Amino acid sequence: MIQTLFGSVEQEPSLLERLKAGVAKTRSGLVGHLEDALAGRKEIDADLLDELEYTLISADIGARTTAEILERIRQRVDRHLTGDSGELRNLIREHLLEVLQASERPMARVANPPAVVMVVGVNGAGKTTTIGKLAQRYKNEGRSVLLCAADTFRAAAIDQLDIWAQRTGCEMIRQKQGVDPSAVLFDALQAAAARRVDYVIADTAGRLQTKSNLMAELEKMRRTAARVIPGAPHEVLLVLDGTTGQNGLEQARKFTETSGVTGIVLTKLDGTAKGGIVVAIARELNLPIRYVGVGEKAEDLLPFEAETYIQSLFE
Repeated sequence: MIQTLFGSVEQEPSLLERLKAGVAKTRSGLVGHLEDALAGRKEIDADLLDELEYTLISADIGARTTAEILERIRQRVDRHLTGDSGELRNLIREHLLEVLQASERPMARVANPPAVVMVVGVNGAGKTTTIGKLAQRYKNEGRSVLLCAADTFRAAAIDQLDIWAQRTGCEMIRQKQGVDPSAVLFDALQAAAARRVDYVIADTAGRLQTKSNLMAELEKMRRTAARVIPGAPHEVLLVLDGTTGQNGLEQARKFTETSGVTGIVLTKLDGTAKGGIVVAIARELNLPIRYVGVGEKAEDLLPFEAETYIQSLFE
């Protein structure tokens, strides 16, 4: 089952195969190299552990998770629970799954629409495109969607969101460039409530995480949303570029501190062999991955589920 803000829907039949295709580079870089390291090796020695460490770090699994995996292996060897390197593949798989499952959180349940989703992230991460794909996903679930063009710093951002509104058949609330983003959000939420719209997706300016005044604007938008719609925003999704690797972690930390991030959307996962950043984010930030982007098409934004993701890598 796939979580939504209005309950669960059936798992998409092709989800696993589409995810496998999307993470092919990571599967080759991580699991392919693991299998190369383990091939024909029976003894678990220092050289093998060094190879495993290099492979895990290279896939951006993260130093912390890598150290945990190696320590677990050493303990099992010391206690004679395993002596066969062939067992290590499953041990690594199990640990990665545990890390991802530990960070999973159910979405907030919204009894009375609109459900409010704020989308945040730095320039170039694919934020506006993700909003368009998310809108299409919600529409496919039979829900109505209103887009809020609250990135008023760039006229091009408003125009880009308008293209997605037309493409997905969604209404959009927009104002002139330079208008207070919270004012645009206020208007959008009032309109959504009056029109009985199911979802409001709010775009925000692509902010450098070091700009404290801009980060404060996100906090103001959250307060505005809560005043108009009790409990809003119900989700604050941080869009991260999967190709940036460990740099994405620092972005996520800053946004989490100031904008109340509830979940991650990891884009461009098809373009990197470092998809292990999914695990690093979950481990370091204890944040759930909500969606992953594996292509340019509207349907290439896939819901994330830990077991399916690990299955796509190891099978």
